[in-house]
This record gives sequence, structure tokens and C-alpha cells, in this order.
Amino acid sequence: MSDGPIRRYDGPAGGWDALRSVARQLVREDVGLGGARALLHANQPDGFDCPGCAWPDRDHTSTFEFCENGAKAVAAEATRHRAGPELFARHSVARLSEYSDHWLESQGRLTTPMRYDAATGHYVPATWDEAFALIAGHLRALPSPDQAIFYTSGRTSNEAAFLYQLFVREYGTNNFPDCSNMCHESSGTALKPQVGVGKGTVSLQDFEQADCILVFGQNPGTNHPRMLGELRDAARRGCRIAAFNPLRERGLERFADPQDKLEMLRGGSTRIASDYFQLKIGGDLAAVKGMVKHVLERDDEALAQGRPSLLDRAFIAEHTTGFEAFAADVRAESWDTIAAESGLDPARLRQAGDLYLQSERVIACWGMGITQHRHSVATIRMIANLMLLRGNLGRPGAGLCPVRGHSNVQGDRTMMIWERPPAAFLDRLREVFGFEPPRAEGYDTVAAIEAMLDGRARVFFAMGGNFAAATPDTGATARGLRTCALTVHVATKLNRSHLVHGREALILPCLGRTEIDLQASGPQAVTVEDSMSMVHLSAGIRPPASATLLSEPAIIARLAQATLGEQSTVDWSWLVEDYDRIRDLVARVFDDFHDFNARVRVPGGFRLPNGARERRWDTASGKAAFIAAAVPVDNPIHRARAAGAALDAPPVFLLATMRSHDQYNTTIYGLDDRYRGVFGERRVLFTHADDIAALGMQAGDRVDLESLADDGVRRQARGFLLVAYDIPRGCLAAYYPETNPLVPLSSFAEGSRTPTSKSVPVVLAPHRPDGAAARQRDIPAAVVG
Repeated sequence: MSDGPIRRYDGPAGGWDALRSVARQLVREDVGLGGARALLHANQPDGFDCPGCAWPDRDHTSTFEFCENGAKAVAAEATRHRAGPELFARHSVARLSEYSDHWLESQGRLTTPMRYDAATGHYVPATWDEAFALIAGHLRALPSPDQAIFYTSGRTSNEAAFLYQLFVREYGTNNFPDCSNMCHESSGTALKPQVGVGKGTVSLQDFEQADCILVFGQNPGTNHPRMLGELRDAARRGCRIAAFNPLRERGLERFADPQDKLEMLRGGSTRIASDYFQLKIGGDLAAVKGMVKHVLERDDEALAQGRPSLLDRAFIAEHTTGFEAFAADVRAESWDTIAAESGLDPARLRQAGDLYLQSERVIACWGMGITQHRHSVATIRMIANLMLLRGNLGRPGAGLCPVRGHSNVQGDRTMMIWERPPAAFLDRLREVFGFEPPRAEGYDTVAAIEAMLDGRARVFFAMGGNFAAATPDTGATARGLRTCALTVHVATKLNRSHLVHGREALILPCLGRTEIDLQASGPQAVTVEDSMSMVHLSAGIRPPASATLLSEPAIIARLAQATLGEQSTVDWSWLVEDYDRIRDLVARVFDDFHDFNARVRVPGGFRLPNGARERRWDTASGKAAFIAAAVPVDNPIHRARAAGAALDAPPVFLLATMRSHDQYNTTIYGLDDRYRGVFGERRVLFTHADDIAALGMQAGDRVDLESLADDGVRRQARGFLLVAYDIPRGCLAAYYPETNPLVPLSSFAEGSRTPTSKSVPVVLAPHRPDGAAARQRDIPAAVVG
């Protein structure tokens, strides 16, 4: 075995290595005994919701319910390291910019409001009153409220999100870019007109009854480790699990549950995927359409032979529209096109189709491997089409399951953190609060960056997140932020975005999910909504990292008071004295939250209504819709390869950006990606061994990447280590945010405008030494420059 950064890893997902990794993280973060004890309160009725992913908890009442990455998220928040004024006194912004994202995060919790001082190039301490006065002054001075942008992270609670949208709309704009724009926007855009809800339709109990689970474009071992527990239990009782993924991922192959004492003592593991379909990057639409085509062909054969239909004809007749036109479109699609674009031969796709036909209760899951392509919306609709064929919606053990990332990203959208609010919601705001909310559509993430670049936006305010690193086209995002008159970030820890600032800038430190939120009426709890529409309470149990910290609701309330003054129709300070008052207002605005305070105090909380789950379709026709889509043969990768072939240019590859196992979104916990055999290195490029040989290179060589886009802008990322990996030829994978500079701002999903981070045409060249400083410190060169 090699001692270098790349070495074979044969263990299962989870297991003892997961526990050892958590132990090392607890030591690195110096959490102390109190921080370690905090883990026992994660996802508990008397504790806090994990600040990591949005995967639901079993009844929210289990005694030991967290995963490796969830434990790391808690440790990162419970750390005893502090990024106080002393850090900023020692390091200018320019100096801090030279360090890696991992180093910045490792400095610990922010403790004091900090203001950028242009004269010295340092952040300096500020009081909360000074900070709010500065922001309010800028906001009031803008000629139009639409010149301000209000970004939202998926960790923001329901209470904070509700106050945030209320303040911003009373201020006068719908400019609400959020992390949904960059992840599951495609899911909501696809599903709302097709089945009437933009969310998943299943519960954890459905996973107990399914006899087939289809997993598309998702790596639960890294991104949603607690999901592996459900997949493991399903596999053990004989449920077939089919994985559709370009990379061989350990979490989809084998899992050892650290919470299963017997399995751990025996050193055993459970096989997860019974069937693994290793399709090309972006080949999912073709693959699913191939499955549908096979199902229809088998049904035609059955009917011709006088046997019963293989489709749920009664469901189709009663609950759907558009079936005949859809079926005709599928029959007209050629198997040659399907095979070429999916990367799977027809025999394999027929196997997948037979697996579906042999199963009575099917759940379809997907992640950002589906949502971040040009044709993501069409792909998700094709998945829904497949499920509709046999009535796999609205009955036990079956349904649609978009697996979301951040812990309350779904709840934020429910609270209407959305740049396109429905008219009925705006009418209700006017009725309850007595002001006329803005009606014009606001900026999503891509539009917000464009508005900053061309001067239409002058103030950027971020409620959490790491906008400069998380967004596509990192260089363009950085230029946009630097044109602003003011940038403000509410955060728990230092990150890259705080160093990419406007002429004036603030960092405002807030309480974390694990910390006690003490207001005038006593300790407060907030609520979150998980991926399966369950709403439950979350209450911190640790003392705040600093006495100076404010909660997110308190920050919003004080900002609203400073900005709107006596003109506001809302008593902001009264609301944050007791968060029950906020929830009472939520119940007045959203009918689904009636009796909010009473229902959320029931152990486990409550589930929001879901029409599609009950076969009530909130669509234009009142029914679910079959929606046809051609297999795309004119994507950017097609055009780039055609142009390259005409010029006898170097081969064009298709790059997908992804997380390592030691990170969550843009938060870097460490430099290992254990399951993929990467240790102490992040600038790696997973490549098929035959492609490496065809380039005349060897594994371990360094290469530079350049993306190809129709806009003619040159985008590069340098110094990536070639790693031979089990991935289809012509496909590449690498970590973000290091590769985000390669994603063109102009390339996004049709319909949803989600950046195409999983579908970037690139060419490779031997590494040139320029940009070495950025490479060594793990910083995207476009940000540094």
C-alpha cells in the first residue's frame, strides 16, 4: 500500500473508521467534555436538530441518532477555538485570503461583530448598534429596495426565515437568492406542475415497506449518511436497491452501521445496492426513458398476448393526464440514442426496467447528481413519469424522494424564502400585516451575481452560507461582490466569503444550533422542516461561544427596527422576546401551520400536508401529468466535442463537481476522502485509467483544467492530481469549491436556472507552475485574483 495521498481503501462505509474519524475531529476541534456530551442531544426531543443534512429522524425520539458528518458538524460548532478580534488584528484580509478554506474554518467560532477598515485592510471590532446603523444607512440610501440582495442559507430556522422574508418584503423587494437555487430548485420546478407539490411524497415508514428503491445521482455515504441506515434495513429484508451513478461509491456498495453493536463486534457489513448501473455523467434522462420504453414494450407484449396490462391502468385513467402522447413520444425514441446518451447498453436498461416491473412498491430517490444539469427538470419529470406508470405515488411503500442537503433548506422555502412568491401568499401578508408587499419577481442566485456585476445591486446581505465559494463561476461572483458598496455576512465561523467583500463590510456572529438562545421570556426553541415535511423543535443545550452573540431572529429584528423604524407595522422586539409569538404569526399566514405551537410540541412534531401523498393533485388539471421529453443530443458537451473533433483538438471531458467525505457543502472538516482512497489532498481529478493512458500521462501527474463555454470566457483550475478511478470513460469528477471557478455563470438548468455544476465540458493539459501559491493553499485561483 502506498504512503502517498492515494491508497486503496477496502473498508465499508461507516464502521470503526467512521468512529475513529469522529474521535479525531473531536480532538482537532478541542470540544471538551461538554461538546462530546452535546452529541447525545442531537436530534432528540429535548435537544437540537443536527446542523448538518435534512435527512429525517425516526420519530425524532431515538436515543443515539447522528452520523459521522453530523458529529463533525456538531464538533465544528462546539469547538473551543475562537476567531476573535485578535485573529483579525494579526491578519489583514489580504493575508487571510492566502490560507485554505480548511484553515479559515479551523480558527474557530466568531465572537464579535467585525467591520472592514479600508485604511488598514483589517477587520476591526464593532458594536452591534454600529453594525445595524451602518446596514440601515446603506439600505435607506438606496434609490430602490431592489438594489439590495438578501441571501439565505439552508441552516436558517423557520422562525428566522419567516422574520427575514417579512422584513425584506416590508422593506420592499423579493430579492431572495438562496441555496435552493443551487441544489434542488430543479426538483421543485419539475414536480410542482406535474404532481402538485415541489417536495418529496414519502416518509421513513415507506422505506420499511418498499420492495424496490431506485437511487439516482446520489452518494448517501458522504452526503446523507443516516440514510444508509434505512437502506441497510431495507436491503436486509430483501428490498432491491438499484444505484444509478457514474462513480462506484462505497456508501452505495457496503455499510457497517456504527450503531449496530453486533455488526461492529463481528467486523461485518451489509451490501446496499443489489444492482449498480454505472451510467455516464448526465445520462440519467436517457437511462430512465430507456426503462420507461422497456416497460411500455413489455406492456404492449402482454396486451397482444391477451394477458393483463403491466401498467396501473385504473390509476392512469383516474389520476393522470397526457399518457397517450407521452407513450407515443417514448415509443418514437430510438434505442441507439438512448444507449449512446446514457452510456448503458439496451440489455442493461431492460434489466433495470424488469426490476421496476417486478416490484410492487417503488421509491425513487435523487440528489444533486440529477438536479445540476442542463436537462435536470426533464430528468426529474421522467423519473416521475416512470413512477406514474404503475401507480407508485400516493400509496404505502412508494413515492418520490428528492434528498435535500442543508438541515432546513426545505423549511426556508416553505417560509417563502423565494424570489417568485405566489400572489396568494403576498395577499395574505398584506391582510395580516397591513403593508403592500412587492409583487415584482426578485433575483435568484444567478441573477443576483449578474446584478452585482452590472451595478444593479449595491448591498449584499447573507444570512449564513459561503456565497463566494458555493456559487458557480467563482471569479465572476468575486468581482460582483467587490463592486458592492456593502457586504454583510451572518455566520458562526470564518469562511472565504468574508474575505471577498465590498467597499464596506461586516461579519456578524450568531448563535449556533447547539447553543442556548436566551431571550426575555427565557430559553427559546426554533423549528426546522426535514426532507420528508416533518416539522419539529430544536433547542440548544450549550452556553454560547461568546456573550456577544445574537440569535438569527434577534439579528433580523434589530436590523428591521434600525431600517424601517416607526414606519414598520411589526413590533419586532416584542416578537423576539418569545418565539411562540413568531410561530403564532406563521400560523396566521400559512394555513398548514394552524395550531403551530401546540402541534410542534407533540413528540416528533407534525407532518405538513402533502397532496400528492394523498392522491390529491394541486395542478392545473387537477391530476398528475405525464410530461414527455426528448433525449438531449445538443448539450454543451455535444457541441464542445463536435468543435474539438473538427479542429483535431485535445479530447473534451465532462466534469462533475462533488464533495469529499471530509466536507459538508463548502465546509471542509479535513483533507481526507476515505471511501475514495484520498488522504491529505483535495486537488484531485478522478479519471478512468484508459483516459489517463490515452493522454500520454500517468496517475499521479498534475494537470490543469480549462472549461469550455459558449460565452468565450477562459476559466481555469490548476494543479490537479490525476487519480485512476472506476468512472466511465470521458467523464471526470473533482471536489468543489476548488472546481467551482470552471462552472460558467451562463450555464444552468432549463426551467430552474440551477447551475450545471455536474456537467462541465473541460480539456486537460499538463500542469504549468503559475498559480502554484493558490494551489498549495487550496484556494480557487479565480477568488484569489
